Amino acid sequence: MHEGLRFYIDGGWVDPIERRAIDVINPATEKAIGRVSLGSSADVDRAVAAARTAFATYAHTSKAERIALLEKVVVCYQERLDDLAKTISLEMGAPMSLSTSAHAPMGLLQLNTTLEVLQGYEFQRAQGSSLIIKEPIGVCGFITPWNWPMNQIMCKVAPALGAGCTIVLKPSEVTPLSAIILAEVMHAAGVPAGVFNLVNGDGAGVGVAIAEHADVDMVSITGSTRAGVLVAKAAADSVKRVTQELGGKSANIILKDADLKTAVTHGVEKCFGNSGQSCTAPSRMFVHESQHAEALAIAKEVAAGLEPGDPESPDTAMGPVANKTQYDRIQALIQNGIDEGAELVCGGTGKPDRLPTGFFVKPTVFGGVRNDMTIAREEIFGPVIAILPYENEEEAIALANDTEYGLSGCVYSGDVEHAVAVGSQLRTGQVHINGASADFTAPFGGYKKSGNGREWGVQGFEEFLETKALMGARP
Repeated sequence: MHEGLRFYIDGGWVDPIERRAIDVINPATEKAIGRVSLGSSADVDRAVAAARTAFATYAHTSKAERIALLEKVVVCYQERLDDLAKTISLEMGAPMSLSTSAHAPMGLLQLNTTLEVLQGYEFQRAQGSSLIIKEPIGVCGFITPWNWPMNQIMCKVAPALGAGCTIVLKPSEVTPLSAIILAEVMHAAGVPAGVFNLVNGDGAGVGVAIAEHADVDMVSITGSTRAGVLVAKAAADSVKRVTQELGGKSANIILKDADLKTAVTHGVEKCFGNSGQSCTAPSRMFVHESQHAEALAIAKEVAAGLEPGDPESPDTAMGPVANKTQYDRIQALIQNGIDEGAELVCGGTGKPDRLPTGFFVKPTVFGGVRNDMTIAREEIFGPVIAILPYENEEEAIALANDTEYGLSGCVYSGDVEHAVAVGSQLRTGQVHINGASADFTAPFGGYKKSGNGREWGVQGFEEFLETKALMGARP
């Protein structure tokens, strides 16, 4: 059993002010693998006070000092890669192959990206008769999810440290153990006391307290749109900066001139990766009506090769979903799809026959989906894909944009310029052309109810900076 009953505040491990603990559940076995304490507003007060005190000094460290600190964090993080991978797999059910190749290394990638940005960033520049200065925004409160725990934590923590900010982190109560390892990494790297603080807890007890705290200058949340709205409302009275990376219902437009087998195969694999638990998952696939039947056959074949299994097995491509609440929601949405008349190509409700224990979901493909069906409107966050036929290119673009979300998207075509022309018409924060991989130097974030603000690269770094104009500073 992993015990995480203390919080990391002001450079050391401290007991919670109120003693309340919950079990951390392995979604593959439905058994407890550890216990963590649930924090309260009083614990948040203590962490924010430490961060506020530390900011007075850390904000004035030099660029060279912060580069050196991040380089130490990189070294200490690398030393704990195996521990992080194993812990993430236990907490949220990712296959060890994915946890080792992606989940744990993502944090390292975010650190190295921030280092690259910081090394080339100019915090002062001349403009007219003024000197424009970029300064750290202050104490940052971070509320992070369970689906990509290290990536979603480090794409906030790394640039905040690089910018000169101090931090109070509330990770998901579903995946708190990996965040505890990260706190140990920060301590080992010599991050100054109070610069990084960790308070475990739930949204009601800790998340809201961070968002509404008058001494928190910025709050950044990655989570559901519902959670993002609640955080924004809680933060409103203190007029702090709020950035939100929220839900998605990404469209994947496969144009008629694309290689259908390659595009459908990649689209299904991308949607079902991480058991479908990615906000950027291309869960609405648009194919020309003349290719619809062939696309369903390809998707069914691909789904058959992605059967879920034991996360510890090296042959497993898909693990369970992360918790019972999510499993139950996915089951209800699959049933919605059946009830509303979509064609169930494969999968469906219930667990796979050979996996009666664990929150395993059958890889599910729906065909003949209309854009007004529930499975085409709501974010399912599981291995479920909706394939929608379109009559012409204009209709495909209109249907893709007919959603309250706008986080990501994909376009496939035999002609890159054609794909770019279509992708440019999508109301979404990023578009992957012909299966392009994520570019961590490019800005990441959404339109509409997918949030505001950006992460990754220079634009993500600048979210943690204020702008000051010293007028008359230049002749």
